[in-house]
Amino acid sequence: MTLVSLSGIGKTFPNGVAALEDFSLDLHAGEIVSLVGPSGCGKSTALRIIAGLTAPDRGTIVWDGAPPQIGFVFQDATLLPWANVFDNVRLPLRLAGAPRRASWDAVAEALVTVGLAAFGNATPRELSGGMKMRVSIARALVQRPKLLLMDEPFAALDEIVRFQLNDDLLRIAAETGASVVF
Repeated sequence: MTLVSLSGIGKTFPNGVAALEDFSLDLHAGEIVSLVGPSGCGKSTALRIIAGLTAPDRGTIVWDGAPPQIGFVFQDATLLPWANVFDNVRLPLRLAGAPRRASWDAVAEALVTVGLAAFGNATPRELSGGMKMRVSIARALVQRPKLLLMDEPFAALDEIVRFQLNDDLLRIAAETGASVVF
């Protein structure tokens, strides 16, 4: 089953940079896809367009039904510096109106998945760069999205954590039927 089809997508920024030209992709439910290319070729722009964060200039995007719950991991951790790890991970649940107490299990599970169960009370300034990225990944996973978009999520992680998270994400995708685009 096709989750989303992008056809002939183009995006040119106001400064004249053509980030995408005639980009097409059919993403199927439960599929894991990697976009590969040199820096600046439009991979991040494609993810932002799929997520609805950036509008294409041309082309069509067709979802099979309504767009699903989407988790997004940006290249930078983008954490709230004044909030602890628990509250950073809980942010999507809070924005969806879930009470703090009802969010506890989902946040705890996401923190276990990324290996940060003991850091719920830490603030971002107390974390290494790799730990901050793991918090960002936990935040994307906390709602168990059906579509997980990951913009170079492992770049700041050491090799052992990278392999562990890769295995965890593959397991989560298999368990939930989530589609993943790296």
